[in-house]
Amino acid sequence: MEELPENHPGIPAATLILMRDRPTAAPELLLVQRARKMAFAGGAMVFPGGRIDPGDHALAENHAVVRGAPGDALESAARVAAIRETLEETGVAVAFDPLPDPVAVEQLREALHEEADFGAMLATGGWRLDLSYLTPWSRWKPNFRQERSFDTWFFVARAPELADDTADGSESVASRWAAAQHVIDDAANGKCSVIFPTLRNLERLALWESFEAARSHAEAFAVDMITPWIEERDGDKYLCIPDDAGYPVTAEKLTRATRG
Repeated sequence: MEELPENHPGIPAATLILMRDRPTAAPELLLVQRARKMAFAGGAMVFPGGRIDPGDHALAENHAVVRGAPGDALESAARVAAIRETLEETGVAVAFDPLPDPVAVEQLREALHEEADFGAMLATGGWRLDLSYLTPWSRWKPNFRQERSFDTWFFVARAPELADDTADGSESVASRWAAAQHVIDDAANGKCSVIFPTLRNLERLALWESFEAARSHAEAFAVDMITPWIEERDGDKYLCIPDDAGYPVTAEKLTRATRG
């Protein structure tokens, strides 16, 4: 696949890695299966997320309903987008204060499906978003020529106690809670499709036995842009990422990589 210029702008996007600890097993992550009709990552298992839209920027600056915003305006909007998209795609409300009950969550989700104003809904319901609930995990911008190229912020957060997910039936057609290694194994056995960035992040997440351990690990690394590149090694082409970004696997044979 042909590479785009290094400075090619990607579509701003955000995704949320929700984790819930299990008493006697590895933490579980919430993933959704994208509809096969989607131009990007059709049919693949991904973390919930989507584009950052103008409303996310406006809401990030509305201190009446948002608190805990970082200094960077784009990162603040990315956090709002990750929360909004997760609610819309899975029906899980994250970083709300107070946490809405299941009936309110479903009403909020239905309103988002109808493109209602998220900020107005928060104000009417008396909720605020605490953006500090999300911890930056990574930022990826693949530069290969395809239908769409995204500049995506990844955040990690603890799943709320009332988390109960269902796919939205449009962009995502199924959802599941699963340990990172289980999804890696399923992908290796052909039971599901996982694109290159998701697989690398699953491998990194599989290192940790609790949300707090993963969060502490994330805080130890600066969130620098990761743009994979193709490199020839011993006659084979590999898709590579930097060795110093916290990932245990930093190269995969190009013939095996699924790039979306």
